[in-house]
Amino acid sequence: MTLTHVSDKGVKMVEVSAKPNQVRRAKAAGKIRLSPNTIRLVSEGHVEKGAVLTCAQVAAIMAVKNTSQLIPMCHPLSITGVDVDFDVGEDEIEATVEVRMVGKTGVEMEAITGVSVALLTIWDMVKAAEKDEHGQYPATEITNIKVLEKVKE
Repeated sequence: MTLTHVSDKGVKMVEVSAKPNQVRRAKAAGKIRLSPNTIRLVSEGHVEKGAVLTCAQVAAIMAVKNTSQLIPMCHPLSITGVDVDFDVGEDEIEATVEVRMVGKTGVEMEAITGVSVALLTIWDMVKAAEKDEHGQYPATEITNIKVLEKVKE
């Protein structure tokens, strides 16, 4: 197995200039578990910090656009579209991010970065409601962050 990001001089960004431009798309998802009371506050728009899902949506898009600044060997990409959706359940919120572009490399890292930051933003915005009497988060957890689909056409 050849490791494309490692050389005798350390690490490197993979050269992709010889690859053809193609339509690239990736979809990722993840979940945050919250108390039913917190879910109710989010759904009813009663979280003190504001519109949780709107803020998380903006955060996800910003994260997608800045992935190469966060993950050292990721190429900076010209993203052509991002969709961020939420499915609010009884005790969890699932975030789904789809990223699209035309280029020489995939966008799966951008999609999972978007999901991760969306879920972290939700946590930040609801943390006051999630804390127990000791200031801890016994039930809050982020899980199941995964790439659902990666496509090149």
